[in-house]
Amino acid sequence: MTPLAARPMQPAFGVVAAIGLGSNLGDRLGRMHEALDRLAKHVRVVAVSSVYETEPMIVVEQPRFYNAACWIETDLSPRSLVGLLKQVEQDVGRQERTQNGPREIDLDLLTYGVARYRFSPGASSERALEVPHPRIPERRFVLAPLAELDPNGFIPGLGTIGDLLARTESDASAVRWVEDAVLSLHG
Repeated sequence: MTPLAARPMQPAFGVVAAIGLGSNLGDRLGRMHEALDRLAKHVRVVAVSSVYETEPMIVVEQPRFYNAACWIETDLSPRSLVGLLKQVEQDVGRQERTQNGPREIDLDLLTYGVARYRFSPGASSERALEVPHPRIPERRFVLAPLAELDPNGFIPGLGTIGDLLARTESDASAVRWVEDAVLSLHG
């Protein structure tokens, strides 16, 4: 874990955003490292959580995931940032498969500043985007890493990270801290 007393209130480089990282195929930790390193070439990575191993949701017949989160600072718009995340996923080797199925790497824009955003697709090739990520409250594998970085952090329209995490206590056994897996910037 990268030490961080609190999330910066006034970013030096644009907007503070939270990114979720996940992988359940191949070298899970290696792919997460590579994604973080590639991401750091375009944004300022402020803090990185520990790694958590999690049981898959929805499609349960697949390998366990490694999950983590990071705070970044960026001057990219939400749509441009999602475009960057998708490009990094592709560069790291993500293959398109069944929704909610196994994946080499998964990067999600969880929060973007202090506002709420909803973008509807303008063209058939565009994807809808909602920030904060609409499923944060039900995903302990997102909330545990975020709470490690800033339990008092506020997610617009949803509440504090710590309060949201407490509401997922029934899923606590499905999300476990991985002692010997550490994410850091290589570069």
